Amino acid sequence: MIKAENVTFSYSDDLSVPVLDNVSITVADGSFVAVLGHNGSGKSTLAKHFNAILLPSGGKVYVFGQDTAKKNALLDVRKKVGMVFQNPDNQIVATVVEEDVAFGLENLGVPSDEMHERVGKALDAVQMSEFAKSAPHNLSGGQKQRVAIAGIIAMRPRCIVLDEPTAMLDPSGRREIMKTIKTLNKDMGITVVLITHYMDEAAQADRVIVMDSGKVCMDDCPKNIFTRREELLALGLDVPQVTELMHRLREKGLRVREDIIYTDECIEELVSLLEEKYD
Repeated sequence: MIKAENVTFSYSDDLSVPVLDNVSITVADGSFVAVLGHNGSGKSTLAKHFNAILLPSGGKVYVFGQDTAKKNALLDVRKKVGMVFQNPDNQIVATVVEEDVAFGLENLGVPSDEMHERVGKALDAVQMSEFAKSAPHNLSGGQKQRVAIAGIIAMRPRCIVLDEPTAMLDPSGRREIMKTIKTLNKDMGITVVLITHYMDEAAQADRVIVMDSGKVCMDDCPKNIFTRREELLALGLDVPQVTELMHRLREKGLRVREDIIYTDECIEELVSLLEEKYD
């Protein structure tokens, strides 16, 4: 779906210290990819190349074979790849939820009957139908972000890129958004690229890409990434909480697995440990 070939980018004319440095990756149709990296690693800059908000200083980005640098491809690229940012208040433009979801469709000139149908289905997809007539400013942060996502879904993209969409949310709001993201990917077949600094969110992806100093330094499934604890710590990153718990238990001499990244796995391992102890 998305292919970056030797992409270099700088926000100035000076390419001696690029924000992206010869990055090459592909994103498969229908996949769920998380991108990690400390502040300044280039992860958000890379995300903005996926729907041509930014264009490479060197190299190429292709979306379904279309070169994002070509002006005649811009509209089609942005129809296929939607973008959601971290602050939902900056994305909401209308005073009624359903009108906000319809905003992008109006700009595309979608007929009113079709627009009404798309808005309804998009709100259903993010479980916000009951708030269709509500004022967005009365919603919680998680609900606002789901409205922002609905606005992108209504445009029927093949891929959604989410740039730290839970960064400004409380734990409850974060869970809401992650549940929505997984539904979009698994049930609706929408490709998801999630930029995040929360390791527990990245663990839910099919694939994790780790960036540092504008380069891709790791690219693997979550289990293989998060077992590289020391390397991640050296990059200023962390591991999921349950992975860190298992590490500390091993330090205390307990025989527990080191590849645990999910809460359910952690519970099973601890129960097994207790059963072994008292058998």
